[in-house]
Amino acid sequence: MTSVQVAPPSPHPLGPPRILTDPPGPRSRALAARLAASEAPGVAGFEGTLPPVVWEAAAGARVRDVDGNVYVDLTAGFAVASVGHAHPRVVAAVKSQAERLLHGMGDVFPHDVRAELAARLAAQAPFDDARVYFATSGSEAVEIALKTAHLATGRPGVAAFTGGYHGLTYGALRATARAEFRAPFEAALAPPTLRLPFPDPDHPPIPASPASLAEGCLAECRARLRVAGARGALPGALIVEPVLGREGVVVPPAGWLRELAGLCRELGVLLVADEVFTGFGRTGLRFAVEADAVEPDVLVVGKALAGGLPIGAALARAEIFEVWRRDGEALHTSTFLANPLACAAGIAALDVIEDERLVERAAAWGRRRREELAALAGTRRAVGHARGVGAMWALELLDPSGAPAPAATREVMRGCRGRGVLVLAGGPSGNVLQITPPLVIEEDDWAFALEALSGALADTE
Repeated sequence: MTSVQVAPPSPHPLGPPRILTDPPGPRSRALAARLAASEAPGVAGFEGTLPPVVWEAAAGARVRDVDGNVYVDLTAGFAVASVGHAHPRVVAAVKSQAERLLHGMGDVFPHDVRAELAARLAAQAPFDDARVYFATSGSEAVEIALKTAHLATGRPGVAAFTGGYHGLTYGALRATARAEFRAPFEAALAPPTLRLPFPDPDHPPIPASPASLAEGCLAECRARLRVAGARGALPGALIVEPVLGREGVVVPPAGWLRELAGLCRELGVLLVADEVFTGFGRTGLRFAVEADAVEPDVLVVGKALAGGLPIGAALARAEIFEVWRRDGEALHTSTFLANPLACAAGIAALDVIEDERLVERAAAWGRRRREELAALAGTRRAVGHARGVGAMWALELLDPSGAPAPAATREVMRGCRGRGVLVLAGGPSGNVLQITPPLVIEEDDWAFALEALSGALADTE
């Protein structure tokens, strides 16, 4: 096992975690009200009737709100700040680029940092002869992947998994599983998605022993895909998160993804690996597909790619992306495609991941957390399951009957926040505390966060 050297902590620019006023404080409440007066409803705040905390600054694994409270961040801003919030090298790259070129022109006039980032990404792809198709978000990268499969196979259908989350734009929404997101738009999501069972060890979707779960789910996938094929509705793409992210941090059994890839090859369906959440070290591997030595047809990335700036990409072998070659205007592009600032930030973030050995650091962090979180689950009766890998963990809260406990989960979120820790709920029922901190989180910050988690859980009991 490779040891990971961690430099001793230096004085933090935001100071230690501290709560000066019970969050959300008066300035947060006032700014939330101002925002509500100008912005469409339903897009600011995550906790129902409770006003959101308004962020003012962030650095490393800490966030300061507008009321002066400083928190340890166990969200990494939806897993975006893997290299840490405002990493100095990312900030310096953005400043330098801003002085040279702020904006390129999508598919018309490229720029030098776009060429460099494309080459860097292609070199890191888990397959040979890779090419890059840039996007402005993870959702758009999913759109590109699904369009690629349609062009390559001539089949517009999509197969996706229970618990999958792939974004909320129309194409990505077809693949996203949660009914509450899909229901208002279902009539527009055609053809219907073929939904497949994901092998969730804590909640098996089919009757199976733990040892046969992967085999049973794979058999069900094969059966459903063959039925679809017999009806002339075989999908062109099968999209999967190697580890479910937003919907509960679910790690499938070892080897399952490899067998799934074999099934896709057998049936002529393109395998799309959605690594928007898991890519660039989150699971302790550069890409989560490496755990099963899988080479997907298309790999989708985003979130952590640029250390905080919006960018995404789809990666595929050159022969697959040949379906996009044509004369005239591009079939898929956008005004801000491969924005120079985001590309510069992406190059810097990839440098940080490599130079600071964040992939190895995440793997080591996960090994240390496994025992601690299992112990926490064993001492707090509200925690039904503790699971995860690398720097991607979950505590699933259940009521005494074993049913999901979303209300208790929200109370724990608020209790953590009042103790100076930011953590989010996920999962289809909103009862999973997701622990996805920046990969640079220091041990003293984690110790502080773990104590806050334990205290908030105790309060709910």
